[in-house]
Amino acid sequence: MGRGKIEIKRIENSSNRQVTYSKRRSGIIKKAKEITVLCDAQVSLVIFASSGRMHEYCSPSTTVVDLLDKYHKQSGKRLWDAKHENLSNEIDRIKKENESMQIELRHLKGQDISSLPHKELMAIEEALDTGLAAVRKKQMEFHSMLEQNEKILDEEFKHLQFVLQQQEMAMEESAMEMENAYHQQRVRDYNSQVPFAFRVQPIQPNLQERM
Repeated sequence: MGRGKIEIKRIENSSNRQVTYSKRRSGIIKKAKEITVLCDAQVSLVIFASSGRMHEYCSPSTTVVDLLDKYHKQSGKRLWDAKHENLSNEIDRIKKENESMQIELRHLKGQDISSLPHKELMAIEEALDTGLAAVRKKQMEFHSMLEQNEKILDEEFKHLQFVLQQQEMAMEESAMEMENAYHQQRVRDYNSQVPFAFRVQPIQPNLQERM
Protein backbone atom coordinates (compact mmCIF):
# COMPACT_ATOMS: atom_id res chain seq x y z
CA MET A 1 0.00 0.00 0.00
CA GLY A 2 1.54 3.32 -1.09
CA ARG A 3 1.88 6.44 0.90
CA GLY A 4 -0.94 8.91 0.88
CA LYS A 5 -0.55 12.17 -0.96
CA ILE A 6 0.51 15.00 1.31
CA GLU A 7 -1.33 18.27 0.87
CA ILE A 8 1.13 21.08 0.17
CA LYS A 9 0.24 23.97 2.43
CA ARG A 10 1.82 25.97 5.18
CA ILE A 11 2.51 23.99 8.35
CA GLU A 12 0.85 25.83 11.20
CA ASN A 13 2.77 24.24 14.06
CA SER A 14 6.06 26.10 14.38
CA SER A 15 8.02 23.09 15.72
CA ASN A 16 6.81 20.81 12.93
CA ARG A 17 7.47 23.57 10.39
CA GLN A 18 11.07 23.93 11.58
CA VAL A 19 11.68 20.17 11.47
CA THR A 20 10.24 19.92 7.96
CA TYR A 21 12.32 22.90 6.81
CA SER A 22 15.51 21.33 8.14
CA LYS A 23 14.80 17.97 6.47
CA ARG A 24 13.75 19.40 3.11
CA ARG A 25 16.65 21.86 3.07
CA SER A 26 19.12 19.05 3.60
CA GLY A 27 17.40 17.04 0.86
CA ILE A 28 17.56 19.90 -1.66
CA ILE A 29 21.25 20.56 -0.94
CA LYS A 30 21.95 16.82 -1.27
CA LYS A 31 20.23 16.75 -4.68
CA ALA A 32 22.21 19.84 -5.78
CA LYS A 33 25.47 18.10 -4.85
CA GLU A 34 24.41 14.91 -6.66
CA ILE A 35 23.51 16.68 -9.91
CA THR A 36 26.82 18.55 -9.72
CA VAL A 37 28.79 15.29 -9.53
CA LEU A 38 26.65 13.10 -11.78
CA CYS A 39 26.02 15.57 -14.57
CA ASP A 40 29.05 17.91 -14.27
CA ALA A 41 26.57 20.75 -13.82
CA GLN A 42 27.16 24.11 -12.20
CA VAL A 43 24.64 24.70 -9.45
CA SER A 44 24.10 27.55 -7.05
CA LEU A 45 21.48 27.30 -4.34
CA VAL A 46 20.49 29.96 -1.80
CA ILE A 47 17.80 29.37 0.81
CA PHE A 48 16.46 31.86 3.36
CA ALA A 49 14.53 30.55 6.34
CA SER A 50 11.55 32.41 7.76
CA SER A 51 13.89 33.60 10.53
CA GLY A 52 16.13 35.25 7.93
CA ARG A 53 18.99 32.76 8.28
CA MET A 54 20.65 31.92 4.98
CA HIS A 55 21.88 28.54 3.73
CA GLU A 56 23.70 28.17 0.44
CA TYR A 57 25.49 25.71 -1.80
CA CYS A 58 27.59 26.31 -4.90
CA SER A 59 29.37 23.84 -7.16
CA PRO A 60 33.10 23.68 -6.40
CA SER A 61 33.98 24.48 -10.01
CA THR A 62 32.36 27.95 -9.95
CA THR A 63 31.20 30.79 -7.72
CA VAL A 64 27.85 32.42 -7.05
CA VAL A 65 29.01 35.64 -8.72
CA ASP A 66 30.13 33.82 -11.87
CA LEU A 67 26.81 31.99 -12.09
CA LEU A 68 24.87 35.23 -11.66
CA ASP A 69 26.95 36.85 -14.40
CA LYS A 70 26.15 33.94 -16.70
CA TYR A 71 22.47 34.24 -15.80
CA HIS A 72 22.64 37.97 -16.48
CA LYS A 73 24.16 37.46 -19.94
CA GLN A 74 21.97 34.57 -21.07
CA SER A 75 18.66 35.81 -19.70
CA GLY A 76 19.17 39.45 -20.67
CA LYS A 77 17.74 40.58 -17.35
CA ARG A 78 19.25 43.68 -15.74
CA LEU A 79 20.32 42.46 -12.34
CA TRP A 80 23.02 44.98 -11.49
CA ASP A 81 22.17 48.10 -13.49
CA ALA A 82 20.20 49.87 -10.77
CA LYS A 83 22.81 49.19 -8.14
CA HIS A 84 25.65 50.15 -10.46
CA GLU A 85 23.86 53.34 -11.46
CA ASN A 86 23.44 54.43 -7.83
CA LEU A 87 27.06 53.60 -7.11
CA SER A 88 28.22 55.53 -10.18
CA ASN A 89 26.16 58.55 -9.16
CA GLU A 90 27.63 58.46 -5.67
CA ILE A 91 31.16 58.27 -7.10
CA ASP A 92 30.47 61.23 -9.38
CA ARG A 93 29.10 63.25 -6.45
CA ILE A 94 32.19 62.51 -4.35
CA LYS A 95 34.47 63.45 -7.24
CA LYS A 96 32.71 66.79 -7.69
CA GLU A 97 32.94 67.53 -3.97
CA ASN A 98 36.63 66.66 -4.01
CA GLU A 99 37.29 68.93 -7.00
CA SER A 100 35.38 71.76 -5.32
CA MET A 101 37.41 71.35 -2.14
CA GLN A 102 40.67 71.28 -4.11
CA ILE A 103 39.73 74.56 -5.85
CA GLU A 104 38.75 76.15 -2.53
CA LEU A 105 42.05 75.02 -1.00
CA ARG A 106 44.04 76.58 -3.86
CA HIS A 107 42.13 79.84 -3.41
CA LEU A 108 42.89 79.86 0.31
CA LYS A 109 46.57 79.41 -0.55
CA GLY A 110 46.38 82.45 -2.81
CA GLN A 111 46.44 80.47 -6.05
CA ASP A 112 44.19 81.02 -9.09
CA ILE A 113 42.44 84.04 -7.55
CA SER A 114 43.14 86.61 -10.27
CA SER A 115 39.95 85.77 -12.14
CA LEU A 116 37.69 85.61 -9.07
CA PRO A 117 34.99 88.26 -8.63
CA HIS A 118 35.12 90.71 -5.75
CA LYS A 119 32.39 88.90 -3.80
CA GLU A 120 34.31 85.60 -3.75
CA LEU A 121 37.52 87.40 -2.81
CA MET A 122 35.73 88.97 0.15
CA ALA A 123 34.47 85.53 1.18
CA ILE A 124 38.02 84.13 1.01
CA GLU A 125 39.33 87.03 3.07
CA GLU A 126 36.64 86.46 5.69
CA ALA A 127 37.47 82.75 5.82
CA LEU A 128 41.16 83.53 6.27
CA ASP A 129 40.41 86.02 9.06
CA THR A 130 38.22 83.46 10.80
CA GLY A 131 40.90 80.81 10.48
CA LEU A 132 43.60 83.18 11.74
CA ALA A 133 41.48 84.12 14.75
CA ALA A 134 40.93 80.43 15.51
CA VAL A 135 44.67 79.73 15.27
CA ARG A 136 45.50 82.63 17.61
CA LYS A 137 42.90 81.44 20.09
CA LYS A 138 44.39 77.97 19.99
CA GLN A 139 47.86 79.41 20.53
CA MET A 140 46.66 81.37 23.57
CA GLU A 141 45.01 78.26 25.01
CA PHE A 142 48.22 76.29 24.46
CA HIS A 143 50.34 79.02 26.05
CA SER A 144 48.01 79.20 29.04
CA MET A 145 48.16 75.44 29.43
CA LEU A 146 51.99 75.55 29.35
CA GLU A 147 52.06 78.23 32.06
CA GLN A 148 49.67 76.24 34.22
CA ASN A 149 51.72 73.06 33.81
CA GLU A 150 54.91 74.99 34.62
CA LYS A 151 53.31 76.35 37.79
CA ILE A 152 52.20 72.87 38.85
CA LEU A 153 55.68 71.46 38.23
CA ASP A 154 57.28 74.29 40.20
CA GLU A 155 54.98 73.64 43.17
CA GLU A 156 55.71 69.93 43.03
CA PHE A 157 59.47 70.65 42.89
CA LYS A 158 59.26 72.90 45.97
CA HIS A 159 57.26 70.26 47.82
CA LEU A 160 59.83 67.59 46.98
CA GLN A 161 62.65 69.89 48.12
CA PHE A 162 60.89 70.44 51.46
CA VAL A 163 60.35 66.69 51.93
CA LEU A 164 64.00 66.03 51.07
CA GLN A 165 65.21 68.63 53.61
CA GLN A 166 63.00 67.12 56.31
CA GLN A 167 64.40 63.68 55.58
CA GLU A 168 67.99 64.96 55.67
CA MET A 169 67.41 66.69 59.02
CA ALA A 170 65.84 63.55 60.44
CA MET A 171 68.78 61.47 59.25
CA GLU A 172 71.27 63.94 60.82
CA GLU A 173 69.42 63.86 64.15
CA SER A 174 69.33 60.08 64.08
CA ALA A 175 73.07 59.94 63.33
CA MET A 176 73.84 62.30 66.23
CA GLU A 177 71.72 60.27 68.61
CA MET A 178 73.49 57.09 67.53
CA GLU A 179 76.89 58.76 67.97
CA ASN A 180 76.01 60.01 71.50
CA ALA A 181 74.72 56.62 72.45
CA TYR A 182 77.91 55.05 71.15
CA HIS A 183 80.13 57.41 73.21
CA GLN A 184 78.10 56.86 76.35
CA GLN A 185 78.38 53.12 75.92
CA ARG A 186 82.16 53.43 75.43
CA VAL A 187 82.43 55.42 78.68
CA ARG A 188 80.37 52.86 80.57
CA ASP A 189 82.46 50.03 79.18
CA TYR A 190 85.68 51.83 80.13
CA ASN A 191 84.50 52.52 83.70
CA SER A 192 83.47 48.92 84.15
CA GLN A 193 86.94 47.72 83.12
CA VAL A 194 89.08 50.19 85.18
CA PRO A 195 89.68 49.13 88.86
CA PHE A 196 88.01 51.27 91.46
CA ALA A 197 91.32 52.31 93.05
CA PHE A 198 92.52 53.88 89.78
CA ARG A 199 89.41 55.86 89.13
CA VAL A 200 89.73 59.63 89.32
CA GLN A 201 88.38 60.90 92.64
CA PRO A 202 87.38 64.48 93.40
CA ILE A 203 90.08 66.53 95.22
CA GLN A 204 87.52 67.79 97.66
CA PRO A 205 84.95 65.04 98.15
CA ASN A 206 82.70 67.20 100.28
CA LEU A 207 82.71 70.12 97.91
CA GLN A 208 79.43 69.13 96.35
CA GLU A 209 77.83 68.79 99.78
CA ARG A 210 78.94 72.28 100.76
CA MET A 211 77.57 73.74 97.60
